[in-house]
Amino acid sequence: MVKEKACILKFVEIMVNLLVLICVGAAQASVAGFTSLGGFGTSSFSLNSAYSPFEGTELQEVRELDMQFTQMRAPCVYGGVAFSLTAAALTLVFLVVGAKPIQQLRTGLLAGECAFNLLAGAAYVAAVGLYLHFVSQVNSTEVCKRRERLYARRGYTSMNCVVQGGDAAVGLFGVVAACLYFASFVVCILAIRTVRAFQSNMAKAQHSPKSSIRDRSVRNHHVASRTSESSHSIQALATLV
Repeated sequence: MVKEKACILKFVEIMVNLLVLICVGAAQASVAGFTSLGGFGTSSFSLNSAYSPFEGTELQEVRELDMQFTQMRAPCVYGGVAFSLTAAALTLVFLVVGAKPIQQLRTGLLAGECAFNLLAGAAYVAAVGLYLHFVSQVNSTEVCKRRERLYARRGYTSMNCVVQGGDAAVGLFGVVAACLYFASFVVCILAIRTVRAFQSNMAKAQHSPKSSIRDRSVRNHHVASRTSESSHSIQALATLV
């Protein structure tokens, strides 16, 4: 029962890691700007589109600001993608390796899994804090504020210098992932206790037949000695008679 819970938690952790990965990409696409390639052409106009509300020097300025803003946020994207992919891959490894019957599990492997769960949970808490802190720092720069003013002139108020919904989703799913890894750590400790109890019972079961045979041989020896002594007594009594 404990291993089934651990496998379910591992599967959910992989899904949440993928959600974090998706939210990181979506957050970058939503704030990259219309003229930036980081926007993936999902907005109303892009670098190569026929229509653009910006013209002349204003268009050039918006392009430069979008590029600078995208480059400033690049560490968030690369770090978030690398972190979530690594966590998902390692979780998948432990899921595959740990999907064995309880008699085939080793406490050393479970101890490594417990250490990974604890470190992953703590790392996710730290990563979410660093991600939101870095996003806030980028949003407080002059590049972001100038970019916000330019877009606001044309009625595009979504390009503002506050934490966007995508960034908030990254933080939310990151906290959920941390809670799942901490829960997996507790379940892993219970799994170690279960495996040790199972191994202890198996060891007792293996030694109990030998001990019972030994006890029977000792009892048979005592009975035989008592029989021989009684026979000697009868023979002595018969000689006297």
